Amino acid sequence: MAAVSPELAAAPQSLEAPLSHRLARRATEYARLMRLDKPIGTWLLLCRDIDPHVRRTRDRPLAARRVSPVEALVLFAALGLIALLLVTRLNLYTIKLAVIGALLTVSYPFVKRIFPMPQLYLGISFGGWSVLMAFAAQIGALPRVSWLLYFAAVIWAAIYDTIYAMVDREDDLRIGVKSSAILFADMDRFLIGAMQLMMLCALILAGRSMHFGRWYQGGVLAAALFFAWQQWLIRKREPAGCLRAFLNNQYVGLAVFVGILLEYTYAA
Repeated sequence: MAAVSPELAAAPQSLEAPLSHRLARRATEYARLMRLDKPIGTWLLLCRDIDPHVRRTRDRPLAARRVSPVEALVLFAALGLIALLLVTRLNLYTIKLAVIGALLTVSYPFVKRIFPMPQLYLGISFGGWSVLMAFAAQIGALPRVSWLLYFAAVIWAAIYDTIYAMVDREDDLRIGVKSSAILFADMDRFLIGAMQLMMLCALILAGRSMHFGRWYQGGVLAAALFFAWQQWLIRKREPAGCLRAFLNNQYVGLAVFVGILLEYTYAA
């Protein structure tokens, strides 16, 4: 008798599972599709058929076809409508910025095929545009400090996503995807360090523009220490170390946030 594959053996049980269990499984896959189980990209911040060919991403719901492209597009449309509903509650200036941001966001998945440094474009679209929208929504203008913070956010996205791209460099070379990790080659650590310095300088200038004192400066110093630790983690360019360095960026953001919070709490 021919052996029965595990998938076929499990099929009857999956069909007989209670409706609530089946719905829970689908909801779980949708949540994973939105990266709710790994929100680091959201914290730092559908059109590509690349994830199935990369070891780190081939188990994602869409890449593994546990969620169909049509289902993914329906979910995308639903989330887009929610975002549209939220932005229409804001002033006209912010709505105009949101339209530009939406165009940048939609174009990003295609950029990875043609632009040698898509990580920079990620910062321009995803990483920093929300900074400008926040200022526009709050005060209806974009002062000098908003552009300093936008620049810092753009560079930060380029930093952490370049480190992330170092994890997938071999796969990206094999399938022809462009990335800053490939562009920088053996200069990657040096250029990441240069961008880290640029971001810290932008944060310092922003702090001076807002007349922030020692609490904020302490937060920026802590962020600098985390950057130094990231340099140590990526020193051998090993995927595991690069992934740890990428994840460490949540503490960079937390350090700056705590510095701002303490500044407003104790220096006001």
